[in-house]
Amino acid sequence: MVQQVAVAAGETLSVVGPNGAGKSTLLLALAGLLRPQSGRLLFRGAPVERRDELAYRRRVGLVLADPLLLGTSVFANVACGLRFRGVPDAEVRARVARWLDRLGIGHLRDRPARQISSGEAQRVGLARAFVLEPDLLLLDEPFASVDAATRAQLLDDLDDLLRTTPVACVLVTHDLDEAVRIGDRMAVLLDGRIRQEGAPEAVLAAPVDGEVAAFVGTETRIPGSVVASRDGLATVEVGGHRIEAVSTLEGGARVLCCLRPEDVTIWAGPDPGPALPDGSATRPPAAPAGASPLAEPAPASSARNHLTGRIVRLVPDGPLVRVTVDCGVTVVASITRASATDLRLAEGRAVIATFKATSVHLIPLAT
Repeated sequence: MVQQVAVAAGETLSVVGPNGAGKSTLLLALAGLLRPQSGRLLFRGAPVERRDELAYRRRVGLVLADPLLLGTSVFANVACGLRFRGVPDAEVRARVARWLDRLGIGHLRDRPARQISSGEAQRVGLARAFVLEPDLLLLDEPFASVDAATRAQLLDDLDDLLRTTPVACVLVTHDLDEAVRIGDRMAVLLDGRIRQEGAPEAVLAAPVDGEVAAFVGTETRIPGSVVASRDGLATVEVGGHRIEAVSTLEGGARVLCCLRPEDVTIWAGPDPGPALPDGSATRPPAAPAGASPLAEPAPASSARNHLTGRIVRLVPDGPLVRVTVDCGVTVVASITRASATDLRLAEGRAVIATFKATSVHLIPLAT
């Protein structure tokens, strides 16, 4: 269990977790707006005491999902924090103009803030935070209320700002793609506790427990037992199958076999027959009881694991399709729509699910 998390200057930490996990509470505590019941908040190595709270909050920029703009112009909204701090007018004008331009909203400077789009409002909120030149920038679901295209552009622009500005940043989000796109590191918050922290790729590839695995999208999670281990390769018995995984766990260990859907390749079984008038494939006949659902051998590939089965569900997911395969154990794959069409996949279709030993992550289970 992670007990302490630090964020360095120029680094972005993405905090992810489901609704109700405590993400916003954590952010308000980091902002000095909520006093934690336990633990300590340190800034530059020193505890933030009550007498230091105002000075600390002046070093923090906060952007919420709703930017809460004032009923004034865009320029006045971005300038308000500087004016509260008594910054000279000439410097206010120069700093506000610079950040309006960097956020691509210089042309809106005289527009009433309540007459701009949600995406433009978030840019105003970001400019209002960056113009203060904070040491710590806190972002609470900043793109939750914007459409997908606007969100993608905002993410690109924010990523560029964070990489060219020496500010420590904490981004709170429930969106894994957003967290991976922006974060140098990622922390998974579940039930009010940080359960895992590290590079986003490492957290996705090697979750520490089943709950973390479920949240970060490891859809195939199968309990099993290690029956052999040699030269860094473990053989695991799962639901009547034996699969191989790169692991140093000893024989006899009870494990949860975890596999991400993008690491599973689907190979088609026998041809399903002619297409129906609506373009879908006809349903293949069921295999005889006790027989393999495939009449042809597994295709040659570098993957060590080949499980035969039948598709039980196809779910469109944007440009991808989630394919759930019953192999005696449930395996979930994510493939492109084009591949699904080319393979003429349909529920009931016989397939082979293949995956590499390096793609299987084993989580030890308590005995």
